Amino acid sequence: MSPIPKRTVTVRAPGKINVFFRVGALQDDGYHDVASLYQAVSLFEEVTATPADEFSVRFTGPIDSTGLSTDASNLAIAAAKLLATRTGYTGGVALTILKRVPIAGGMGGGSADAAATLVACDELWGTGLGRSGLLPLAAELGADVPFALEGGTAVGTGRGDELSPALAKGAFHWVLALSDLGLSTPQVYGTLDQHRDTHARDLGPQPDLVKVDTAVLQAVRIGDAGSLAEAMHNDLQVAALKLAPELTELLELGESRGALAGIVSGSGPTIAFLVDSAQAAAELRGVLSRRDIRSLIATGPVPGARVLDAH
Repeated sequence: MSPIPKRTVTVRAPGKINVFFRVGALQDDGYHDVASLYQAVSLFEEVTATPADEFSVRFTGPIDSTGLSTDASNLAIAAAKLLATRTGYTGGVALTILKRVPIAGGMGGGSADAAATLVACDELWGTGLGRSGLLPLAAELGADVPFALEGGTAVGTGRGDELSPALAKGAFHWVLALSDLGLSTPQVYGTLDQHRDTHARDLGPQPDLVKVDTAVLQAVRIGDAGSLAEAMHNDLQVAALKLAPELTELLELGESRGALAGIVSGSGPTIAFLVDSAQAAAELRGVLSRRDIRSLIATGPVPGARVLDAH
């Protein structure tokens, strides 16, 4: 008799764009409160989970993942171990991750991996927590993980992990210009704090509590790309552009060649250009590729982590 094939579960979860990002004053604990409008976009990570005695992860797909850790510091492994610990599951899991979200680009690829792993292992192990039971675990793993689980469009406050869904209509078209620059998130925040200290007289005191502007919420609610282009904002952009001045040229190029607006996504260095149609997206991508700038096309909003296959 041939051995019974092992059951596998494949789950996909989306990357995200921070359409709006406001950063509050530096707190005594070294953190900032933030207010963000997240949009999940059609760049998906796929996690396939297979039963195993130990915990392991490997990567495939079009994104170069040679620099990613495969030990306990990997967020997907951390997610699987957290679920096992909380539910008393005693086995392990072998994870294979098909990567499509750029690494270290401010688009939440690692968080998508963690969210997809939670859903895949919950299904594979029969632990039965479901989405509502997984949300608290997602929040423990990182600020962007609950959003990758939920998807859609949402306001994030606190550290970005206190989510409330935002009404969104229609589809928005994005061109994501990728950069090989490595920008570390702590360095970008540090540069923002420095900038604020230097220009304190002009900028005035920074508020402790920050919120998402009404104009942005209104733009996604009516599905109007022109209004969203005017309302998009990222407090971290000034710091990212200071650390990587060449991103300024990239923003100017996109905005002069058909983009309604461009924004540094999260802490960068990915630039998200909002365009008004699929055709405009294809044309802008052509412009960028002729300049040897790697880019991807995506639409949003899309749903969060979903089971694609279980057998």
